[in-house]
Amino acid sequence: MSQRIRIEYTASESERLDKFLVGLKIQELHSRTFIEKLVVGDRILVNLIPVKKSYLLNQGDMIDVRLPDPEPVDIVPQDIPLSVIFEDEYLAVINKEPGMIVHPGYGNADNTLVNAIVFRFGEDLSSGREPNRPGIVHRLDRGTSGLMIITKDDATQALVCDMFARRNIRKEYLAIISGIPDPPSGRIETNITRSMANPRKMCVAEEGKWSVTDYQIVHFYHFFALVRVHLLTGRMHQIRIHFAHMGFPVLGDLLYNRINYVRSLVPDNMKRKVTDLLYNQLLHQALHAYRLRFHHPVTGAEIDLVAPPPPDFIQAIDWLDSNFAIDNQKTNLNLILSDKNEWEC
Repeated sequence: MSQRIRIEYTASESERLDKFLVGLKIQELHSRTFIEKLVVGDRILVNLIPVKKSYLLNQGDMIDVRLPDPEPVDIVPQDIPLSVIFEDEYLAVINKEPGMIVHPGYGNADNTLVNAIVFRFGEDLSSGREPNRPGIVHRLDRGTSGLMIITKDDATQALVCDMFARRNIRKEYLAIISGIPDPPSGRIETNITRSMANPRKMCVAEEGKWSVTDYQIVHFYHFFALVRVHLLTGRMHQIRIHFAHMGFPVLGDLLYNRINYVRSLVPDNMKRKVTDLLYNQLLHQALHAYRLRFHHPVTGAEIDLVAPPPPDFIQAIDWLDSNFAIDNQKTNLNLILSDKNEWEC
């Protein structure tokens, strides 16, 4: 089934349709040439009417885009370094680096995690939940690092998918957020759907899918917090949109958190340091899937895996310790990573 995108044009000034769509920087709408092909094929409608690529959009126009089904591609094995945390004959768990796209898509045919695992595991991969995604049963955003399960055969894939559906796989994340939630632990429960104003983003809306996130602050700073997060559902951008909706967006998340907002939280003498951190050091959202816990779908063995955050995440914690520590209390990251006590909100 082809993917559909709906966008509402909200600007007061008119703009060409093709220029506007390219400017959104949506991965699927990667060039004016591709957009022109969609227009010629009547796959882009404005107010349910086919238009030319030069159509001038007016405030309130509703744009509907129907993308063609992805064409089958030959996955090219690429020798990209992988951190394999666990492996047996049925599945593997890898620690994905931040910045790596999980699977090929429009405008990203290679240098993805799929290219890497095809090189690493060869034919020992399941068919995947969707075409051109062998071994993939769940995903992480491009800028999010951390643990992912890779399945090696279709039977194991089916079992793992069922475990995710039944919430029998516990996923925990670490995130640095802007601001300090009160209470320091709790549950965020909303409906999430794709934003019509910007389909790169998700938003909270009644017509969305039910989404639940538990959180617990594990270290306080002035103006910031390090939180442990437990996902009970797995919606796109769930952690990022939930904390942004609360008013505590994830540090470094340029989609849901503006640099000027982070600068507004800190004293004047720290604003330049914050800008330097976000422009030159932390180049993605400070969000890391650090723990996976589940019973092996075939052997029944308990699997409880932990992976430390990437270097720039740790550097951001050191930066917070140096500039915003409360009573000179430094972050004990090793203690946080080793704490395997169950917690519910």
